[in-house]
Amino acid sequence: MKKIYILGVLASLLIVLFTGCYDLDRFPQDKLSSSTFWNTEDQAEQSINACYVAMRQTQTFSQLFGMDCVSDIGFGYDSQGYLSISNGTFTSTSNYASDRWKQSYEGVFRTNNAIRNVTEMEISEESKNQIIGQAKFLRGLFYFFLMQHFGGVPLYDETTDYNKDYMELLKPRNTEEETRAFILKDLSDAISSLPVKWAQTDYGRATKGAAYALRGKVYLYNKQYDLAAKDFEEIVLDPGKKGYGYELYPDYADLFTQKGHRSNEMIFSIQTYFQVGYNLGMPYAHYMGSNACIGTSWNNVMPSVGLVDSYECKDGRPFNWNDFIPGYNENTEIREQTLKATLTEDLTSVKTYPKYYKELLAMYEQRDPRMKETIILPYTYYQGYVGGKNKLCEFVYATGVNTVNGFIVINRYKNNYLYLYRKFVPEGDMGISGLSRDNIPIDFPLIRYADVLLMLAECYNEQGQLDDAVKYINKVRQRPSVNMPEINSGSVWLEARTKDAVFNRIMHERAVEFPAEGLRYYDIRRWEVAKKIMNGDVADALGNHIYYTKFEDKDYLWPIPGSEIDKNPKLIQNPGWQ
Repeated sequence: MKKIYILGVLASLLIVLFTGCYDLDRFPQDKLSSSTFWNTEDQAEQSINACYVAMRQTQTFSQLFGMDCVSDIGFGYDSQGYLSISNGTFTSTSNYASDRWKQSYEGVFRTNNAIRNVTEMEISEESKNQIIGQAKFLRGLFYFFLMQHFGGVPLYDETTDYNKDYMELLKPRNTEEETRAFILKDLSDAISSLPVKWAQTDYGRATKGAAYALRGKVYLYNKQYDLAAKDFEEIVLDPGKKGYGYELYPDYADLFTQKGHRSNEMIFSIQTYFQVGYNLGMPYAHYMGSNACIGTSWNNVMPSVGLVDSYECKDGRPFNWNDFIPGYNENTEIREQTLKATLTEDLTSVKTYPKYYKELLAMYEQRDPRMKETIILPYTYYQGYVGGKNKLCEFVYATGVNTVNGFIVINRYKNNYLYLYRKFVPEGDMGISGLSRDNIPIDFPLIRYADVLLMLAECYNEQGQLDDAVKYINKVRQRPSVNMPEINSGSVWLEARTKDAVFNRIMHERAVEFPAEGLRYYDIRRWEVAKKIMNGDVADALGNHIYYTKFEDKDYLWPIPGSEIDKNPKLIQNPGWQ
């Protein structure tokens, strides 16, 4: 097999040949069709590559990093920041619901076509099993994504012939239990068929470990902690000595750059590839970058003030501004004297830094290192791309400026004082000629080893194995570049010896470990805490109100798109969205 990203464009074109709703038997003899395509092993491989390409659609996983904006750790605006979901104006006619439904089912349909046709092909059994195993893993992934949003959904498998049945896809919704059982069966089949590792030329394809990890996640979301733990233990403990080889990458910052994005920490990721004219990268720069980023980006997706304040001190104590700058919490003037600078008249440099500038920089050095590695903080530097060349830029809070001048980066959203992401956002032009803001070649993790460790810790905690839970929380905290003190290692603020206390540690650790990875929204919903923490005032770093978040009981499921109900009256709407 060839690398997924090399064949991706060809595969996405070929998919038209076998998902159309027209008669594919009518074809010129010198062109590919459904009758001439499914013959060779290479064509079978192209069909599965087309299934991977479906992950790159906007409302499958291409902009999943933006989903953190609908949680306590993110802030967003416009459609890319999912603002209408955050502020409660989301409806069954919103594009979010219809696009997520349609694009996820596009992935399902592609995998069904691959399974249906590859099963009948005269190719080697090894290749056939591996291709079908990948397709079932991906079908399970797409159906799990649908279930996370909509609950039970109509189930279509490889027995559906889209060339014949395209206009008759009008099944009612299956129950959530039936949907979950279907997903689990697909993932179990994938486990049986997939290799532990692929050759380097096939890096990025679904593996046995990825299937175990995803199946464990499906069990975890259904509170089947014993079964979830068993799947996670398979790849953490490797009892059968299969040689999974997953481990934490030593440098947290580099994990989200080209240095570490294909390390042994990554269990399953969206693969990226750069070539001018091909959109096979991720739009990190466009939606997470600042106006000093390549392509003069928008920063629709930003970390919340609450996230920044949640990073602990280096000794594990909860952070409190007053411990570093007395009066900060109570006094608006002191906050401004901590964060706001004055620029020169020509806006090319800082005229006067904040009064507590030195105290602010000193405070940064006393925090969990992941804070600086995840977020561009005020008065820290970022390698931008300005005026067609790389330029070191300073992030400055000042009034009335919305452009890049000299070495200054000014946040752009309505002159509010917000933070910017460093994680995933490219430094300069990455040394790549022709790099674009929508095509950043840094892989996006859907499952990584740190996630598995913390999910395993959660399973242990729910089963009363508190010491084992703490052990795996500490493994994540003790990544060499992070080196945060272990839970229960002496200081009173590190104590966690009850189930609730350990759970709070897991909630915290997942918040600071996975920003911009799109996990938090799904965490707070499955923990059933979203209603508690997502009804309130969103403010900037100076306490200025921006908008209110709203989360009701109905929001634990998304609405079935009204356009789908119009086409298929058998679909029953979720409660509260009628």
